[in-house]
Amino acid sequence: MSLAIRLKPEPARSLAFGSIGAGYVGVGTALTRPVRIILVQNLTDVHIWFSLDGIDDHFPLPDYGFLLMDIAANKTIPQGFFMAEGDRLYAKRLGVPTMGSVYFTTFYGASL
Repeated sequence: MSLAIRLKPEPARSLAFGSIGAGYVGVGTALTRPVRIILVQNLTDVHIWFSLDGIDDHFPLPDYGFLLMDIAANKTIPQGFFMAEGDRLYAKRLGVPTMGSVYFTTFYGASL
C-alpha cells in the first residue's frame, strides 16, 4: 500500500470587481473536496475583506495582495487540518474597485 498523495487542483474560482459588494458575496462555488492548500488573491485596486462564513470578517487583503496557506503541510496520511468540502470563501469591498478580480485557488490530495 502506498501512502503517497498526489496534489490536484480544483477549478479556480473568481469574483470580478463589479460583483464585489458592500456585503459579503461568494467567490465562486463551494468546495467539492477537503482542500490542503489555498491561495487567495486580491487583484483589484482596493482593500478587500474575506470571510469563511459570509458573516464575520476573517482577514483583509490589500490591493494586489495575496494569502497562501499550506493547511496540511507535508501530510502523507488523511489526518490533519483541511478546509472542508462544502466550505466557501466570501469577499466584500472596503472601497469601490474599478478594475480586477479576486481569485480563490485550491489544491487537494488524492491517493495514487
